[in-house]
Amino acid sequence: MARVKGGNIHKNRRKKVLKLSKGYFGSKHKLYKTAKEQVMHSLKYSYRDRRQNKRDMRKLWITRINAACRMNDISYSKFISGLNKAGVEINRKMLSEVAIDDPKAFTNLVNVAKAGLEGKTIKQEVKVETKKVEAKAETKVETKKEDKKSTAKETKEDLSKLTVAELKKLAKEKNVEGYSTMKKAELLEALK
Repeated sequence: MARVKGGNIHKNRRKKVLKLSKGYFGSKHKLYKTAKEQVMHSLKYSYRDRRQNKRDMRKLWITRINAACRMNDISYSKFISGLNKAGVEINRKMLSEVAIDDPKAFTNLVNVAKAGLEGKTIKQEVKVETKKVEAKAETKVETKKEDKKSTAKETKEDLSKLTVAELKKLAKEKNVEGYSTMKKAELLEALK
């Protein structure tokens, strides 16, 4: 039997690597062996840096928020803690955008955080438009105890309307064992 060489496969594999190495310096875009080495390294770097980029952006947002907080006489950690205690759920990306585009709205958020540190819960309605960020705050101040009682009543009535993820979160708060593997019906029974 005659020897069969994988001509097309061989050529196509090399073409694919040389296509990926297009634009590299020196022989790294011409010679297959050096191009293959560089492509392997490049793919590793791009994988690593896609994750690194997320970290860098978060650092940038935190730096911007911290600067805006310092202008309003509060530290970053107290600001975030106050927002969490006040029940305001807004991510750092949006906070940094508000800090840059609308300092008055950010000052309102700082006031909400300070109230949260004092133990008051503030229900807040935030509207985000494409070009302009506006924050409208309805200040309904309630103590934490009253808020917990009202949420407990609502959750008992509306457990069936919640998603499985929300039910699991409630089960975690109430220390229900084995909640992570339960189905919706089982979670409803365990929470009642």
